[in-house]
Amino acid sequence: MNDEIAELEQKAAEPDFWNDLENSQKVLQRLKTVKAKVDGYKGLVADLDDLKTLNQLGMEEEDASIIDEVSSGIQALKDKLNKLKLETLLTGQYDKNNAILTLHAGAGGTEAQDWVQMLLRMYTRWAEEKGYEVKILDFLDGEEAGIKSVTFHVIGENAYGYLRSEKGVHRLVRISPFDASGRRHTSFASLDVMPELDDDVEVEINPDDLRIDTYRSSGAGGQHINKTESAVRITHIPTGVVVACQTERSQFQNRDTAMKMLKSKLLELKEREQKEKIEDLKGVQMDIAWGSQIRSYVFCPYTLVKDHRTNFEVGDVNAVMDGEIDGFINAFLSSNADKK
Repeated sequence: MNDEIAELEQKAAEPDFWNDLENSQKVLQRLKTVKAKVDGYKGLVADLDDLKTLNQLGMEEEDASIIDEVSSGIQALKDKLNKLKLETLLTGQYDKNNAILTLHAGAGGTEAQDWVQMLLRMYTRWAEEKGYEVKILDFLDGEEAGIKSVTFHVIGENAYGYLRSEKGVHRLVRISPFDASGRRHTSFASLDVMPELDDDVEVEINPDDLRIDTYRSSGAGGQHINKTESAVRITHIPTGVVVACQTERSQFQNRDTAMKMLKSKLLELKEREQKEKIEDLKGVQMDIAWGSQIRSYVFCPYTLVKDHRTNFEVGDVNAVMDGEIDGFINAFLSSNADKK
């Protein structure tokens, strides 16, 4: 990695480095990422040396008071090593890329739409904790509360590698705040996860296969938003894939973002088509209802979040809803690695 750092720094020092702003930003981002990995490894080595020294001093002076400090240090070191190990599992072609996520409310009406809003908050909290940027691309408000659907962009290295484990149907069981009788309800929401493709990835799209509609953005808006038809919806007629973006300031920007989303979706379909017939693709994403969930979030009569693919579970449902989902991601990636 030191060689890569030297090579990237050399590129950044070239006179014409800033002529290509987009490429220069990618180089600087990669340089920052590689340096962070090197610094992280050096930090682990330094922490280990400090623990060895502390342990040696305690043994020499027969000081039992340092036992707790050494033990907690060892646990912290294990946590850092597990994180490093997890990163080594991200070997997919697009794992390092940003991620584009879409949540849809399923069975459950207003309760399901509120569930979508809760999940959006959960993933936003998780992303912010990781230092990722979250950007809403498109949304459709619920009729009474919550959100019917929302597409958002998670920007940061390995965002797709981690979040691809979240794709599927998520089930909620709780006493509904929208039910005056205080009955328990079960609701569902589906999450689709796609990698954001780099510009150098080519996906052939025939302009004649596209239907492009413009409309006024919904939501709070401002001096420009909501006053012009800047929102863009693109339908790929042969596959029926629909993407939309409404949160950029101009129709051109919304269209550009929507085309990137379409390219990602079509590439995903193409790769799946190599393994199965196109007629079976919709079967991969099961109905957003009973029997198809990848994970259940139970608030009542007990509290438990359980992933049905790995059997990993957590009793503190509130912590999970605050974004603590690394355990589920780690279990999924480790399980997939064991199957290879």
